[in-house]
Amino acid sequence: MSYRHKWSNGEAISLAVGKIVCIGRNYAAHARELKNPVLSEPMLFMKPVTSLVDISNPIIIDWTKGLVHHELEIAVLIGDKLSHCNKQQAFSSIMGIGIALDLTLRELQNELKQKGHPWEKAKAFDGSCPLSAFEPVESFDTLDDIELQLSVNGSVRQKGSSRQMLTDIVSLIEYISSWFTLNPGDVILTGTPAGVGPLNPGDKLKIDLIGHISIQTVVQY
Repeated sequence: MSYRHKWSNGEAISLAVGKIVCIGRNYAAHARELKNPVLSEPMLFMKPVTSLVDISNPIIIDWTKGLVHHELEIAVLIGDKLSHCNKQQAFSSIMGIGIALDLTLRELQNELKQKGHPWEKAKAFDGSCPLSAFEPVESFDTLDDIELQLSVNGSVRQKGSSRQMLTDIVSLIEYISSWFTLNPGDVILTGTPAGVGPLNPGDKLKIDLIGHISIQTVVQY
């Protein structure tokens, strides 16, 4: 079954599924762990609709393509059309908050980077964006201290908070809209904290947007 946006109570969200805009190196510690420079402005790339799968289902990976790393990210569902918006418009456009994995073919990404080539083959493959249902934005007291955590086989691998972001969520939306239009149903992945690493067949994952969403899933053989 193809992916559809939904609320955490199971109700469907009546928005067409759009593009996924991703932010690279938005946590300084993650940039350092991959030996990348810390950037002075957001790095943007995109995943297509075909990358989206329900994160609560088993995560299916094509192991023939190489090593796959997990990157845990806060996901933002956009509810309004935005172009060259201001911060108030950006804030008002946020419909829901969820959690996602930006699955990355790490060895392939490193090869592409060395050649100066785009990353799409390493980042935008089918199933590369397992995404949760969304909590209404009104259920969050603040966007500046949303905590996320990933455990693999009972051990915490990634843990962070939106307060650690180099560019905050509202400013990210404002920045993205200055380059291209955001439409209702688009999703923004806001960057990953440190601790990224490889997934293996049979790994059991616990994925938490702390205080809001908790999911247990498994990496498919």
